[in-house]
Amino acid sequence: MRALLSACILAVSTLVAGCGTIIRSDVTSFHEWPDTLPDKSYVFERTKEQNDSLEYRNYENLVRNELNRLGFSEAPSGTRPALKAALSYSINGRDVREVYPVVVHPYPYWYGPAWRGHYWPHHPFYSPFYDPFWYGPPIVEQRVSQYQLFNRQLRVSLARMADNKKLFETTVVSEGTNPSLATVMPYMVRSAFAEFPGQNGVPRRIELKME
Repeated sequence: MRALLSACILAVSTLVAGCGTIIRSDVTSFHEWPDTLPDKSYVFERTKEQNDSLEYRNYENLVRNELNRLGFSEAPSGTRPALKAALSYSINGRDVREVYPVVVHPYPYWYGPAWRGHYWPHHPFYSPFYDPFWYGPPIVEQRVSQYQLFNRQLRVSLARMADNKKLFETTVVSEGTNPSLATVMPYMVRSAFAEFPGQNGVPRRIELKME
């Protein structure tokens, strides 16, 4: 019996370990992307605060990797790129209080059918102790759950350097209980460039499994 219990615990633990967290992001992109773009060089346009932020530079590297994957190239220092990229981000938390019903049996577990049947061996078809309402109907109690929910946002844009005309801008919104923006940001950046440039003005949901 102990060996069987240990095997069950191991199986459940393996199942839980294999179930990764899913990051769900709502993505909306707007673009006027040209049919051809011979020069795909770019440079990041930063604010003073961003230029002094190590956190920003970490997220910028994530965007850089995605742009490079799509065939863009960061312009060398001293040259004039065709495009400029910009990004901004934010995270806000709020308290959530949920009230939900829970069915509670009015009798202890040891009053269950297995215990009762032991004392009624001559009544295989019916015993009053088997009546689920013998000790009264189930009771519905209200339980309260309180937690924090975080709204995480990322905005990325690409514009022409010559006339500042925006060619692409996308907004990624993700909600969850994880308060670490740094943990979730890699998946939000990947979602921002999924199916680039994407359908114009059509919201879509991107789901990525955390590694």
